[in-house]
Amino acid sequence: MSVKPFSLDDTVIRALATSLSPERMATYVAAAGGDQEKALRLYTWNTAVSAAFYGPLQGVEVALRNAMHRELSATYGVDWYDDPRCGLDAGTLSRIAGAKDELRRENYVVDPPHVVAALSFGFWVALLGRGGHPQGGAGPKRNYEMTLWRPSLFRAFPNAKLSRSQVHSPLNYMRTLRNRIAHHEPIFSRHLDADYQSILSVTGWICPSTRDWIAHHSRVDDILARPQDGDDLRF
Repeated sequence: MSVKPFSLDDTVIRALATSLSPERMATYVAAAGGDQEKALRLYTWNTAVSAAFYGPLQGVEVALRNAMHRELSATYGVDWYDDPRCGLDAGTLSRIAGAKDELRRENYVVDPPHVVAALSFGFWVALLGRGGHPQGGAGPKRNYEMTLWRPSLFRAFPNAKLSRSQVHSPLNYMRTLRNRIAHHEPIFSRHLDADYQSILSVTGWICPSTRDWIAHHSRVDDILARPQDGDDLRF
């Protein structure tokens, strides 16, 4: 379906600059060489591509947390996050406690399905890191390679023969992309095609059928193929 171009006359440009704020628009204006109209069209494109990435990012996040939860449950029990054998660091334990507190405030049952759903994408990515300091800060850093990856988490990626760090690296880049989108920040200068292919690749490590489902329904390729200063987008 074609989209009728939106007229950006001087009055509209001034109104949008006020609504969106000069501070927010500064990055776009700079990228457009000072052209206010091109900056607003770039902002529209950025919003559209951010919206298009939402579905694929949601898909990989849900697949990731469910696969990791499944494997950790098989090793340490369904409430693995309360098992000291996991050797979770202080930051991880704090996030778990925060998730539980939020569930109680919202009158949800504090059980594994709700806790798993309440934990952020960043939480799951961090479990693939090295591990940080224990509670209290005393003693050596936690070793997620030995307590999480080797006993359990490598099985969450059955279609990839990779090290923990090789799995962690692309997911950490996805985390930054997701956070920028969530905070309505510019992403137009990123290598978005590479970001998208990374989402598909990582999802394929977990489940090829889920990867194919995401790719079939995604609008990312379509948006990336459109000029950043065009005016035929909806978000």
